[in-house]
Amino acid sequence: MGAGGLDVLDGLDRLRLLDGPTPIQRLHRLERQLGPALGGTRLYVKRDDQMALGGGGNKLRKLEFLLGAAVREGCDTFITTGGVQSNHARLSAAASAYAGLACELVLARVVARDDPSYRRNGNILLDGLFGATVHELDGTADTLAFAHERARALKAEGRSAYVVGVGGSSPLGSLGYADCAREITAQEAALSERFEKIVVANGSAGSHAGLAAGFAAMGQDPARVRSFTVLAPEQDARRTTTVLAQDILALLGAQAEIRPDSIDVSGAERGEGYGIPTAAMLATVRLMARTEGLLLDPVYSGKAFAGFLSDACNGAYGEGKAALFVMTGGVPGLFAYQPAFETDAF
Repeated sequence: MGAGGLDVLDGLDRLRLLDGPTPIQRLHRLERQLGPALGGTRLYVKRDDQMALGGGGNKLRKLEFLLGAAVREGCDTFITTGGVQSNHARLSAAASAYAGLACELVLARVVARDDPSYRRNGNILLDGLFGATVHELDGTADTLAFAHERARALKAEGRSAYVVGVGGSSPLGSLGYADCAREITAQEAALSERFEKIVVANGSAGSHAGLAAGFAAMGQDPARVRSFTVLAPEQDARRTTTVLAQDILALLGAQAEIRPDSIDVSGAERGEGYGIPTAAMLATVRLMARTEGLLLDPVYSGKAFAGFLSDACNGAYGEGKAALFVMTGGVPGLFAYQPAFETDAF
């Protein structure tokens, strides 16, 4: 089955937020810097950080389908959840502004930081600029329950809200990354290149699950996708990703199968937990910036790219083969992590 396995996507309601396929580029200078350690592996990145709206990032792929559904249902408000420095929240606010919808963000203090850089800079600063109403809750709060409560309150006022959970990683939202699998397949053909592995960060699991489901629907091996969890412990992340990928295939009406052993998730770069810096992340962000002039975020891609390079230098992708890293954005988060990049602790 070719790309036609995903033709059903073309008939779904969708609010176009991307200008077109995001580019794939080779990291020539980084390859030279790492030298023989790579064993001839060719390193590529897919620039999902390079999108025009809201500072860019992978969540726009999911929001195309989620906002498409909200507009179809005649909603006037988009409500979603996340952490204080959520990239999904920031892009939800931007995309809602673009769509002409009000936006409410229910954000939990899930990282134990109270310094000004974290509480007032980065994504949280942009949320306000995009006009979102922010509800900040304690880290133990049930943000989704609060979001549904807000939707009921708005309904009593004669309004209509569309509620989305953390990361936009519902089966519907994750179709954005099934479509990305189709996009990558077309770009491989144009580049005359095949990527042995396609690597991505795993937070709410939607990017990995969507890619795996998309490749499976096209008759390709979903195990081509590998992710590094930055949120849940490894086994939990693998289980969540597997179930979500299966749900995406069901939504697509695809006959393909996702088995648990085809979902490749590593916990090697998670460190002490979500949003907590690691020495490998800090070193990798600096390395990418100083060799390629590209910015990785400190919560997702910084950790996952550290794993990508470690795997490459350990021969995981095969001598002389190519591997692709999906840069999912989140650059505004760097400004919330200024203290970590100035400390000598790492």
